Amino acid sequence: MILYAITIFLSAFLLFQVQPLIAKVILPWFGGSAAVWTVCMLFFQVLLLAGYVYSHAYVRLRIPARRHIHIALLALAAATLPLAAGAAWKPAGGEDPTWRILGLLATSVGLPYFALSTTGPLVQAWYARSREGAAPYRLFALSNLGSMLALVSYPLAVEPLLALGTQAAVWSAGFALFALACAALAWRSKGAEAQPLAGGESGKPGPGLQTLWASLACCASLLLLAFTGHMTLNIAAIPFLWVLPLALYLLSFVLCFEASGWYRRWLFLPLLTAGFAGVCVTLTRSNPSIWTLIPLYCATLFAACMVCHGELARSKPHPQHLTGFYLMLALGGAAGGVLAGLVAPNVFEDLYELPIGMLALSLLVIAALLRDRASLLHGRFGIAARIASLALAAALAVTLYRTYAENSADTRVRSRNFYGVLNVHDSGEGPDAMRILSHGTIVHGKQFLDPDRRGLPTSYYGPRSGIGLALLDARAHGPLRVGVVGLGAGTLAAYGRAGDVFRFYDINSGVVELARSEFTFLKDSPAKVEVALGDARLSLERERPQNFDVLALDAFSSDAIPVHLLTVEAFKTYLRHLKPGGVLAVHISNRYLDLVPVVQQAGRRLSLEVRQVESDDDDEAGVYRSDWMLLSASPAPFEGELLKEAAERIDAVPRVRLWTDDYSDVYRILK
Repeated sequence: MILYAITIFLSAFLLFQVQPLIAKVILPWFGGSAAVWTVCMLFFQVLLLAGYVYSHAYVRLRIPARRHIHIALLALAAATLPLAAGAAWKPAGGEDPTWRILGLLATSVGLPYFALSTTGPLVQAWYARSREGAAPYRLFALSNLGSMLALVSYPLAVEPLLALGTQAAVWSAGFALFALACAALAWRSKGAEAQPLAGGESGKPGPGLQTLWASLACCASLLLLAFTGHMTLNIAAIPFLWVLPLALYLLSFVLCFEASGWYRRWLFLPLLTAGFAGVCVTLTRSNPSIWTLIPLYCATLFAACMVCHGELARSKPHPQHLTGFYLMLALGGAAGGVLAGLVAPNVFEDLYELPIGMLALSLLVIAALLRDRASLLHGRFGIAARIASLALAAALAVTLYRTYAENSADTRVRSRNFYGVLNVHDSGEGPDAMRILSHGTIVHGKQFLDPDRRGLPTSYYGPRSGIGLALLDARAHGPLRVGVVGLGAGTLAAYGRAGDVFRFYDINSGVVELARSEFTFLKDSPAKVEVALGDARLSLERERPQNFDVLALDAFSSDAIPVHLLTVEAFKTYLRHLKPGGVLAVHISNRYLDLVPVVQQAGRRLSLEVRQVESDDDDEAGVYRSDWMLLSASPAPFEGELLKEAAERIDAVPRVRLWTDDYSDVYRILK
């Protein structure tokens, strides 16, 4: 039993430890987008399904040489290590990177991950056949415990303490140990494989039950990705917010499939109802705080997963049909990944996967209760309970419909792609009327519609903002060459004069299209305007020095930060493109994260002058409060008339470690 337990625990730990690891490795190549994790989850779920198909075939087909085949698979997977991502997969432009990410994952971690994904069902099947009356489902709970510990340990211990290269090396060594243990079990399984399990034929699951299994697994997977997507889009695309929901998802498996089972309908169904009601409130434009959003979404996701997996545990079959049961679970999980990672971004114009998942789970709960003759939908009060449950589902549907309809009532244009949902809407009347571009819940630019005012810089880029002062001061030295990382509505082009060059970098082709079709900053600017499509850091790494007088860094997706744009290696790239005495302006306005010490550490390492400029709201001018940090190799740029008074020195010692391409820890800068 010890060898079975060690093997299955180690396989599960490695299986889920590699997910945030490889996602963090490739995240900088694809703009730091929150959707990278969704595509990674799609890949992992599909490959997990492939592993379960392999396990099911291994048990059912009884091929004489199958244990030799499995040992060869383990050896081949180990031969592909150490874990590394091929640089040839880096994107060259702003095209949809979904298939590129899938190809990158397949070539870098595909075979080891496939070998790991086969282990759970196989080891449980070997154990069930090794002794009469064995309880393999407890090994399933142990497997999910290992997975959960892997996920929890990553942001709390592995990420803060180990560089990415070291993480990959340690993981590769762990896989080698696992391969040896699993090969030993495979070799010992010869006698056990020949032993059929008695007592299972009478309880063979029918198509209806198998469909319910797959549907419940699909719903849990879809809600996992939908809730994670909402949190990472509006806070940060970081491992902590990847693994927290996934750890809760796995914890529900552990609790539901542990021998005694922790799922109680009388407790979790009311909790799920209350959670869905709370989520409906947050889906309005109320912009709840991080301390409301994360606990509510995580608690609701946990309740939903407990319901899905609890109903699965209640209907689990005889161990004779164990691999088929897991195959349906994997099929449902993969279907949820496909819906969230492939279908939703290409079919839906908004983040509709969350309300769809909520409604689907409501209907599945009713179906599961109807199937169970001992449930509250049967008996003396069965008719009343059925009416009440259908009424609750209908109320949820109406509430979600009205919420999304109200949110889009004043929308002029909405578009969605890999990088998220973009909205353009008009607000106000008369000379104060404005056109606004938003991504997620955050405004990324706005423009007055009045012809006499549409050339005014607004939102975070007003004349008293850090970037505004830097540009106005730099004008005294002649025509400007300005770089801007992050296009938005193109607001900074309003500062352009004849003879100036403004070069914008943006990875999202949808943003470029809207900036040109719905706003006039770019076409009205007297300056020469250039737009480079693709990840800004990759573009700057490939380009010759641009000799910018000012380089503005403003590429945040909603309130989420692309971490790879704030590492010391990234800052070295920016400095290569600044002319002597040039200014790097970093926009750090953020509801949830304190970015001052991160930028300060990079400035200290590179011996740069660092200043901070905070500006206030000006509603009449359409200007928001903003916070910018300005950096330069020389103090001279800060001696200008405007910056001399507004730009403040930062003398405090930063409380965080230097961020590098191998190390970053967003958890420590939460406000």
